[in-house]
Amino acid sequence: MPKYNPANERIKRQYFQYLREAQRKSETSVDAAAMALSQFEDATGRRDFKRFHREQAVAFKRKLNDQLSARTGEKLSRATVHSTLRQLRAFFIWLADQPGYKSKLNYSDADYFNLPEGDVRIATASRERPVPTLEQMHHILATMPHETDVERRDRALVAFALLTGCRDGALVSLKLKHVDLTQGRVEMDAREVNTKFSKTFTTWFFPAGGEGLEIVTDWVSHLRKERLWGEGDPLFPATLRKLGPSGHFEAAGLERKHWQTSEPVRRVFKAACEAAGLPYFNPHSIRNTLARLGESVCRTPEEFKAWSQNLGHEDVMTTFTSYGGVPAHRQAELIRALAKPAVDEEEALPSDMLQLMERVFEHARRKVK
Repeated sequence: MPKYNPANERIKRQYFQYLREAQRKSETSVDAAAMALSQFEDATGRRDFKRFHREQAVAFKRKLNDQLSARTGEKLSRATVHSTLRQLRAFFIWLADQPGYKSKLNYSDADYFNLPEGDVRIATASRERPVPTLEQMHHILATMPHETDVERRDRALVAFALLTGCRDGALVSLKLKHVDLTQGRVEMDAREVNTKFSKTFTTWFFPAGGEGLEIVTDWVSHLRKERLWGEGDPLFPATLRKLGPSGHFEAAGLERKHWQTSEPVRRVFKAACEAAGLPYFNPHSIRNTLARLGESVCRTPEEFKAWSQNLGHEDVMTTFTSYGGVPAHRQAELIRALAKPAVDEEEALPSDMLQLMERVFEHARRKVK
């Protein structure tokens, strides 16, 4: 089997440029498309895309359905298969409109990459994921060691995530100058901070309680006053590793530079959860924790809109529908409570909150349609 097909490589390069420049896709999205195309080419023996036939798509679907995951040893999940096929369908729809390929391909050929409707529903179904309560997060922070600089950084990292709801990509790119402890805020400047969709916004510290604010304040003070770091230095610096007595590289303090990826953030969270005797809560799950907190403390639509903006959401419905899901145990409590007599009139929700709820229901009805 040839290692590559020159004609395919040229057209793929054009497609990746189209994704970056015209579709404004991130490098992660481009990499996902490249991986799907590489898998498909492996299955067809690197055959020229001009010789594409719908039977190739059907055969590739069968191959994915039987393929085992290298990580779990089980068959690929419906979500993984759906994602791969969706990338290929998008590519061949684009390809059918390119010079030299128009006469060879039909738009409808790309539809053969579709999965059955039942499989798509399984792949795209929303499932409840572990979300920590505030009490669990406070327990995690209370059990985290904080003797060394590395330990203090890790504890401050978790505390800062709870205070701000920052995504892991933003956490590793923040600098000291982005944090204003006097005002209790962090500037998500997309020119320097890796925010989602490169959005620039301001986040004020959430009222999450516990020792989070004290931990973060001590950490920032330590970097500025004891380490004498400047405003352009990282808020959460990478770990300095040196060759230890055992002949292996070991943690030896902090390095005055950013982490290159967000993977270390996930490792910090995993170790902290294990030490606290709790299941692993990934960094992103903290945003769900804060969204649920907002639903319980906000009294007016204006307050919840401010809470939503604080999470970086332009539309309050994003907070409601993507992050504000009711956990299963609370869902059971609410449903059972409906069997009880209605509350007194003075205990009813204020009219402005009722209007906000009506917007939520209307949004849900439109999605169903």
